[in-house]
Amino acid sequence: MILGLFLTGGVFLLLAAIAAVFGRETSGLKRRQASLLLIITGCLAWLISSGLILAADSSLYLELYQLTPSLTISFHLDRLAAFFILIIALVAVCVAIYSFKYMEHSGTNRQRNFMAAAMASFILAMALTVASANFFSFIFFWEIMSLSSLFLVLYERDHAETPKAGIYYLVMTQFSTLFLLLGALLLNLYTGTLDITAAEGLLPVNAGIIFLVFLVGFGTKAGVMPFHKWLPFAHAAAPSNISALMSGVMLKVAIYGLVRLILDVMTPELWWGMVLLGFGTVSAVLGVIYALKEHDLKKSLAYHSIENIGIIVIGLGLFIIFSVFDLRVLAELSLFGALFHTLNHAIFKSLLFMTAGSVVVATHTRNIEDMGGLVKRMPGTAIIFLIGAAAISALPPLNGFASESMLFQAFLGAFQLPSQVVAILLFVALAAYALMSALAAAWLVRVFGAVFLALPRSTSAEHAHEAPRVMLIGPGILAGICVVLGIFSYQIIRGIGLELPLPDLLPISLIIIIVIFGAVLAVRRTKTPVRISETWACGIHRQTAKMEYTASGFSEPIITIFSPIFRTRKTAQRKFADKARAIVTGGKGEIHSLQFFEEHIYLPIAKLTYRIAGFVSRLHNVDLDAFILYTFVLIVIMVAVAGWWL
Repeated sequence: MILGLFLTGGVFLLLAAIAAVFGRETSGLKRRQASLLLIITGCLAWLISSGLILAADSSLYLELYQLTPSLTISFHLDRLAAFFILIIALVAVCVAIYSFKYMEHSGTNRQRNFMAAAMASFILAMALTVASANFFSFIFFWEIMSLSSLFLVLYERDHAETPKAGIYYLVMTQFSTLFLLLGALLLNLYTGTLDITAAEGLLPVNAGIIFLVFLVGFGTKAGVMPFHKWLPFAHAAAPSNISALMSGVMLKVAIYGLVRLILDVMTPELWWGMVLLGFGTVSAVLGVIYALKEHDLKKSLAYHSIENIGIIVIGLGLFIIFSVFDLRVLAELSLFGALFHTLNHAIFKSLLFMTAGSVVVATHTRNIEDMGGLVKRMPGTAIIFLIGAAAISALPPLNGFASESMLFQAFLGAFQLPSQVVAILLFVALAAYALMSALAAAWLVRVFGAVFLALPRSTSAEHAHEAPRVMLIGPGILAGICVVLGIFSYQIIRGIGLELPLPDLLPISLIIIIVIFGAVLAVRRTKTPVRISETWACGIHRQTAKMEYTASGFSEPIITIFSPIFRTRKTAQRKFADKARAIVTGGKGEIHSLQFFEEHIYLPIAKLTYRIAGFVSRLHNVDLDAFILYTFVLIVIMVAVAGWWL
């Protein structure tokens, strides 16, 4: 039954891709709707099959196609793979519902049909990547996933930023694939197989090299700093339903690869955990700082994804560290905290991208400085966005708080470590983790306040309308799951058989609900005299949007505090009406900050590549004898490498 449901899901997704392109419907609308219905049906089949595997702790193996005896397309579904397929299916169902109306807001019929087909291919490739039993299948479907998502990133190619985003994404995704391929070949060299299975007996040096190679490959796809540069560009350029899939799900496929590597393939060492802890901490702290200073709503969400991927990587690092010192409870707490946060991030981040897409469609801008006042014009979207933003900021009793508190508890267990050096490093990382949590709360206030509160700061925001009801259903379902997974996190985790030291949020939630209802009733029944008068506005009769506390103003103190990182430079120009320079008639102020990774890592590499390319180009401008010499040298090198390899 499980195998039948898994295959049925795959067939429906394949039909969805075909139906969107090759249907007979001339208008294209019914063709897209049929494709989206097939996506929903296929993902529901995956949800059931994944749930059955998780509930029964069973597994299945399927060999689909054999190219050669060592190169096969085969699948292996165990609980880990089923968990990630469940995440993919859950988010994909909600995104498909949202897409019924969202797809219609831009593009031609042909382009929309293409989007539906590419989206179905993208979802299918992600699920089959996770289900792959060997590296040949894994990298094959990984490439389909990357290429289909690249086409979707380039969907709105008329926009100015889209080509740059496409180039960034293409380069980085191929960089990721290159390292995964190298890692798979190295494993094959030492184990003699491409199966994703335990690689025992490796020398520590060889195992460490393979780990670092895979870390670069998976880390690039997941958006771990400093390999994250593609992520803000690609997520902002892609349509919002695709951004929801990329940030909510695709990044998790890379996390799946990392988890599979350290759980089932390699035997981790202590320094692996420290490396993961370091990368995760840097990503978490810098990700939220970049999110705080970003004015583009979708880019800000993308930087927040980097922060949350950092949290997950921190959990994996803690798992390795505690496992090495045989602290089993803390290791399990770290691992399940990371996996729980993986699920939670998929839910609230896809929710946020979908509601952000509704806001962008309504206001025709991604700049949060041109928004404001949308809570009255888009109340449903505002409530759903608030739930998602509160969840991602780890406010109780939502799901983000539940998973992040698990990692907090794991951190606090560092005093049990026998090594004082490692314990001190963990407490340093804990301090950074706490700073990240505080900055995430500041991000919630900044973004929600700038987008939904106060007065509209542009004509388009003033005339915005609520999103169609079907565009509220998908993110609304995910918002409900955020609440359920938060309030009942203790009961759910105990229900699946995990005895972990977790806080029970149900009593806290009941107290919060009782306090809120009590406060509302008390205010309503209290007959306090109300005085209505004009708000003091420095002598100006009526307040305007120009008097509001802007998003730039909110983030300015934080950018100033972190000026050693950003090398913040402020400029201000003012015009005066009098010689005494007392009456200001106009002016402008700007804040410039250093793009550290771009200026110190990416641009130097790009310049070096450009110089090497120029050198090679000059070598090509020679005669036929030189070309023959080059060919001969290349053949000698290839023969030598092949002889060494084989």
